[in-house]
Amino acid sequence: MPGLDVATFGVSNVIEKESERILKYKDHIIEVQRVLNIKTKVLPVIIGATRTFSKSFRKYLRNIAGKHNIKELQRTDTLGTAHILRKVLV
Repeated sequence: MPGLDVATFGVSNVIEKESERILKYKDHIIEVQRVLNIKTKVLPVIIGATRTFSKSFRKYLRNIAGKHNIKELQRTDTLGTAHILRKVLV
């Protein structure tokens, strides 16, 4: 059951936020496994504000079907952040 939770953080927080996301969805994983009787796991794909990512980033990305270009993901993250800032600051 795929889900997406997007977040952008400062450089020093990437690993911390990765762990936080895994813990945040622990109850959801247990519930999905119990109700639907399927194996589920969290794949935290977190990109830092300065385009940094954790050492586990590539490992998690390999678990998502399809081809993924890291530079394109970083670009999308940066454009998304700029869009949010424009909406808030204008």
